[in-house]
Amino acid sequence: MDAPGNIERLVELMARLPGLGPRSARRAVLHMLKKRGQVMAPLAQVLAEVAASARDCAICGNIGDADICPICRDERRANGEICVVENVADLWAMERGGAFRGRYHVLGGTLSALDSIGPEELRIPKLVQRVGDESAREVILALNATVDGQTTAHYIADVLGAAVKVTSLAQGVPIGGELDYLDDGTIGAALRARRGI
Repeated sequence: MDAPGNIERLVELMARLPGLGPRSARRAVLHMLKKRGQVMAPLAQVLAEVAASARDCAICGNIGDADICPICRDERRANGEICVVENVADLWAMERGGAFRGRYHVLGGTLSALDSIGPEELRIPKLVQRVGDESAREVILALNATVDGQTTAHYIADVLGAAVKVTSLAQGVPIGGELDYLDDGTIGAALRARRGI
């Protein structure tokens, strides 16, 4: 039996979210309906508030509720290091780890000839400007180890040239990983990135 119109529409919209298919979306909607006061009403209110207040940081591209995000406002993080990431989810993942204490730059994607995404469609020109304006001493490329990610990394390194030190995250065997379960590319990258003990 199908749900009434508005409820079915809510299920359809929820199913568009990453990680939720139609069945998971239906379960989530039924749970929210069961707990309207504790879950659905507060969720609807917060969704409306975020929709009205969320904006991209004018400096780095992070998402927040002000024109300049807290990371860019924090003067302690103005240490000359800029970590370049593909999207905001990658920035948030880096922040969860707590290891990086500099500033970020969100590209908004990667170069892709097939999708007609060139440097101007991304925030690469803004990165080049920031490197000069902030007198950056290192740009860390934290891009995905995909063909498009590596193409983008090489392009950025070429554009920045000798103006700044350009590094990338190490790639290879994850902590707790077993060699038997890794693909050949990961093992090769780990071997090339080896270092002394």
